[in-house]
Formats: sequence, C-alpha cells, structure tokens
Amino acid sequence: MGSVDSAAGGSGPRRGVAVAVLAGFAVLVVAAVVGGVALGGGWMSQTAAEAESTPGGTADNTPGGTAAALAEPGTTAAPVASLPDPAWAAGVAQSTGIPVRALLAYAGAEIRLRAEQPGCHLSWNTLAAIGFVESEHGTLHGGAIGDDGRATPPIIGIALDGDGVEAIADTDRGTLDGDPVWDRAVGPMQFLPSTWGFAAADGDADGIRDPHDIDDAALAAGRYLCTGGVDLRDDAAWIAAVGSYNSSIDYNNRVAGAADAYAAASGG
Repeated sequence: MGSVDSAAGGSGPRRGVAVAVLAGFAVLVVAAVVGGVALGGGWMSQTAAEAESTPGGTADNTPGGTAAALAEPGTTAAPVASLPDPAWAAGVAQSTGIPVRALLAYAGAEIRLRAEQPGCHLSWNTLAAIGFVESEHGTLHGGAIGDDGRATPPIIGIALDGDGVEAIADTDRGTLDGDPVWDRAVGPMQFLPSTWGFAAADGDADGIRDPHDIDDAALAAGRYLCTGGVDLRDDAAWIAAVGSYNSSIDYNNRVAGAADAYAAASGG
C-alpha cells in the first residue's frame, strides 16, 4: 500500500516499549499494539454478542464459516459497522478523536476477524492506526467519510511513476484509480489496485467490494494483516504484518505510535 502523502504521525507511546529488530533496523513495538486493547464489557452490539455467546456463534478459521450474524457478505452477513456497540463507539471516538463512522468500521472488522480467524488476534487500534497514517481516517485534505461509509471526495494517491516513489505500472486499466498509465493507492486505507484485486472484501454487505468504502477497506485490511495464520500478539508477527502493508520502517513506527496512543486514550 502507499500513503496519499506524509500524513501526520501518531502521538508518542505512553506504555512500555519493546524494541524488535527487523531487517537490521530497530522498530518500536508498543505493548498495547501487539497485545490489543482491553475493550471491556458492552463493546459489541447485541447482534454480535449473541453470535459469539450462543452455540454455533463462533467460527472456524475460514472466511464464510462464521455464525449467521458474522457470516461472509453474500450470505446472511451483518455489515461490520453494525457489530460494535454504538455507545462504546461514541465514547471511544470522543476520547481518541477517531470519527465515529471510521471507528465502527475498524471495530467491526476486529469482531468479524475474531470469528473468522480467532488465532490472529487483530485489534481495532491497529486498523485505526493504519487508517490514520494512510488518510487521517478519510479526512485528509478536507475530506470525510459519510454515513454510507464512502470517503468523499475519493482519496487517490500520487502516481507511482518512479519519481521519488516506487514505479508501478498500471494494473487495473485505471478502473479504481483513474490512471491508465501508473498505479495509485486508493481509498481511506490506501490499497494498491493490484492488492485490492486479491484482498477485496465486502464489509457493508451491499454486494460491492469498494476500496473507497471504509467498511470494505477495513475488513480487507484486517484479512490482509491476518494472512498466513499469524498471531498479531507476537511482536515479530505484528511488525511483519504491518511491514507487508508498507515496508517503510518509518511507517511501521508511526503505525505503532498511533496504535499505542489509541489504546491509551481508550483506556486499554
């Protein structure tokens, strides 16, 4: 993935910091990031809580194998934004500064991934940190995410034409990014068209996989980070997963800092 531009990084960590080494570089990994956030009771909506607490309400590790309320879109799925408890989201949005609509997508993606891939231990604050670094939760350059989950105006990154950035020739004939010559990262989570081609998800259960929709993009990002049966509670696994999203060491550190800040601000 690639950022639209150099969005502001997160605030400094308030928790203990573990230093891990990846490819010879020191990468800051904050305990709250890899350990997740203590969300407390009542953070899931009644629909999601019932799916987790009733017989058959948990899933195997394959997408589509979840309980009805958490099933893969196209069957009987609930939109990811309907899974978190609205009161929880409102409170955490106020304490963290994350727009409520974006937070519902991040937390909903975590709930869905808990059912699909419980061994991954993806936490919403990791997704929120990526959303912040990539596009400031869809608000970069005065934009916003609407009630329908779509970023307006659409967030399109710079051309990856080799001028100070990696050169990536067009892979989608400009379908997603409007550029038939070079690829550009798209949407609030800044997916490359080639990556979206295999990672696309339908988080809002509308039958469309749209990288400009925060629900779709957050669920796709979560699945992408959980690829390969990783356990994101492990420092090295978390670093590698975020590194697969963007290999920059500075990027990894900024995501770690933002994720830890969100954990601390939300009481995690």
